Amino acid sequence: MTTAVLAEGASTVASAPPPSAPRRRRFDPAALGLVPFAAYVLSLLFLPTAIAIGTGFLDSDGALTLDNIAGLLEPTILRTFGNSIWLSALTAIVGAVLGALACYAMLGLPEGGRTRTTVDAAASVLAQFGGVMLAFAFIATLGAQGLITRLILDLAGVDIHAGGNWLYALPGLVPTYLFFQVPLMVITFMPAMNALQPAWAEANLTLGGTRFGFWRWIGIPVLSPAFLASLLLLFANAFSSYATAAALASQGAQIVPLQIRAALTSETVLGRENLAGALALGMIAVVSACMWGYSAIQRRAARWRR
Repeated sequence: MTTAVLAEGASTVASAPPPSAPRRRRFDPAALGLVPFAAYVLSLLFLPTAIAIGTGFLDSDGALTLDNIAGLLEPTILRTFGNSIWLSALTAIVGAVLGALACYAMLGLPEGGRTRTTVDAAASVLAQFGGVMLAFAFIATLGAQGLITRLILDLAGVDIHAGGNWLYALPGLVPTYLFFQVPLMVITFMPAMNALQPAWAEANLTLGGTRFGFWRWIGIPVLSPAFLASLLLLFANAFSSYATAAALASQGAQIVPLQIRAALTSETVLGRENLAGALALGMIAVVSACMWGYSAIQRRAARWRR
């Protein structure tokens, strides 16, 4: 009997078809559509990054040196990084909270309604509104002779610039950055708010829960990863912003992007142009850490959507 079983098994193995050879992947002509994007990324992202990193390790004569990297520990440079981190963290936290409240207010609106569509469109536009146009808008409204400044002075007798023209210094960048931070939060956080299932709230009420209990035990834990990811995105967005600060705070170098500009264009401090490469390397490290945290949190948040 054992011999018969072995013979039957051997015949089965012998009759089994041989394993098929791995298929060669055919070239997909549709991949050629990525060539323009790849050229764009290579020429405007990777190449400038490589140049910035490379110049940070060269002196004015082109020889290798670590003096530029050591320059990052100078008190002025450390203060500049501290200002950038403070400004980015403050505008990111305030923008995330205000944007999340706006998303919560829109939960009760129909997704295809006029109000919801208008808010989504306005957020998409204002999130990209910056640079010289945004700086001019704030100068025209909150500057020394701005519309709101003169209106407050005429109606209430209060001069909001009595202690100094704060709009052109570091404090003036806070409301300016919030102008595009809040809309960006609305864009990035609203999909997470939409992912909340109405059945969860109904089940919570059916089991005797309260509205506060729903947000305490269900809503906030589910939304926390998406909120933290959006917060990191807002921080990186503010930390890397240059055009608005350059147009508004034309004097001084209070933040890292303006310090890079000063290193490249200063007529009083010569021979330290390559310090800009070291500063850019520091910015790349900070932004890369934020993007790594954003990606890690997004992967964790994806588990809740399955």
